Amino acid sequence: MLRIYNHYISRFTILLVNIEMFLLFATFFLGVNIGLMNFMHLNELASVSYLSLLPVATIFVVIFLLSMAVMGMYQLHSLPNFKATLIRLTPTMVLCFGLMTLMIYLLPSIYLGQGVLSIVMFLSFLGIVFLRTIVFKWFNTGVLRTRALVLGVGESANELINPVEDGSGYHNSSLIGFVPFQGEDRVVPDKLILSDEGSLAMLVKKYNVEEIIIATEERRGGSFPIQELLECKMHGIEVTDIASYFERERKHIRMDSLNPSWLVFGGGFDQSFLRSAIKRIFDVIASVILLIVTLPIMLITIILILIEDGFPVFYRQERVGKGGDSFMVLKFRSMSKNAEQGQKPQWATTDDPRVTNVGRIMRKLRIDELPQIVNVLKNEMSFVGPRPERPFFVDMLGAQVPYYNIRHSIKPGITGWAQVRYPYGSSVEDAIEKLQYDLYYVKNHSLFFDFVILIHTVEVVLFGKGGR
Repeated sequence: MLRIYNHYISRFTILLVNIEMFLLFATFFLGVNIGLMNFMHLNELASVSYLSLLPVATIFVVIFLLSMAVMGMYQLHSLPNFKATLIRLTPTMVLCFGLMTLMIYLLPSIYLGQGVLSIVMFLSFLGIVFLRTIVFKWFNTGVLRTRALVLGVGESANELINPVEDGSGYHNSSLIGFVPFQGEDRVVPDKLILSDEGSLAMLVKKYNVEEIIIATEERRGGSFPIQELLECKMHGIEVTDIASYFERERKHIRMDSLNPSWLVFGGGFDQSFLRSAIKRIFDVIASVILLIVTLPIMLITIILILIEDGFPVFYRQERVGKGGDSFMVLKFRSMSKNAEQGQKPQWATTDDPRVTNVGRIMRKLRIDELPQIVNVLKNEMSFVGPRPERPFFVDMLGAQVPYYNIRHSIKPGITGWAQVRYPYGSSVEDAIEKLQYDLYYVKNHSLFFDFVILIHTVEVVLFGKGGR
């Protein structure tokens, strides 16, 4: 795994992006050459400078790669097979063709011709399908995966088993087995435990281990193998705490493996003036662009709300923001009038009877959140951050969930890491799951990470994920 501005990106993803970038450049020039041979005479073809086409090729490759990212084609947990690749590559082609046509209209100097562009797109489609079929089959054998050994067989260690048993998707680590720790209750299945096979150093050498994951419940006393771990580390073996492993591999901070000292000494949580200033500039620019782009959608939404259920169009509700301060969030009204009158606040649920027909569509496509652009411009929210909750739920969750109020150390957002990684929640258990992603964002937020979340958000909206 490589860390880019505090956000972990797998080596496989980076390698795949680079291979596909070179492939797309190759298919572009091959497609242009085939197209020009069909539409030009040989003497005219000889005068074409392929160097002059490099800017057009670069624009094409960038748009294609961004389109693939928007369609979730670099979320490798859901793309291990041919069918899944086709399902997402088809809309990717449509999006890319549309964006390229728009760019040609805006920049006539990069005009390519619809016939030539169609040939380029077709060759790119075939190239990506062929490449991914080969690459996923190759990497499923374990190339580039880190061979890891787990120290511990208790509850924490047992949390690591799912990726071992789940054959879908791409996993960055290959867990060799679990080493029991003296006095620890055994929860891990016996078939995965490496018992009576010598010291840690011997196991590392025997199984060609590259990383040791510390997943023991108790780390004090003379039984903890600190000297053996130090010996392994001195020989180039990476030693990783289980909390750091979850953060790196699953992109969240696991609550049941978390302790205060890890939060204090683990780095991250950048609240510097420079980071705050960059985030504010990004918020304003992104909000203004989104306001301009979605203005026609918002006008249509207003008309539809009025036709179905009349006034009011907007809905104001108290939410908790940075530092625990309250503010009034602005949304399009998606529920019937007075939906909670005389009742205590309650979670919104799937197929909630209080939601109007127009509201159901708005929620599925996240259109109801668009008026929160006003909250961002008023500096009450950020464009990206943890979703703001109502005071009733904040008080309830703060009393039941450890570290819940850490999410209030930064401004809430219109979209966030929890929103793109976890479906809509309607219980305390869901709130805990989402908090793990919120904590990851609070700890590792950066401008780069904000762009990553925005790309994922487009995918969530296009595929209607997480609507309620």
